[in-house]
Amino acid sequence: MKRTVKPPPHRNRQLILEAPLQTADGAGGFITTWQALGVLWGAVALRSGREGAGLSQTRLRITLRAAPVGSAMRPAPNQRLREGTRLYLIDSVHESDAGARYLTCLAHEEVVT
Repeated sequence: MKRTVKPPPHRNRQLILEAPLQTADGAGGFITTWQALGVLWGAVALRSGREGAGLSQTRLRITLRAAPVGSAMRPAPNQRLREGTRLYLIDSVHESDAGARYLTCLAHEEVVT
């Protein structure tokens, strides 16, 4: 029986990995800003979408080259990926293949309509 080898994902989208930074606002609250951690190349695929009440939400599957656990270049939930003016908020991250060569980020994008 012949084993089928899955081709590598076509990572043709330049994405900037960003992490949230919270600083005190002087009034007992916090201001969140975003710090760029580096550039990653990924394959972005649509999972689902919906629209309602002036908000459009798209769910995405983003495949990236793997990075070791603990690396600053390994995406994590609550971080985001930026592609130009588009922002993909990361919900979860897991290895996408048995050899741990790629990571899959499940993310969403919200756009006010």
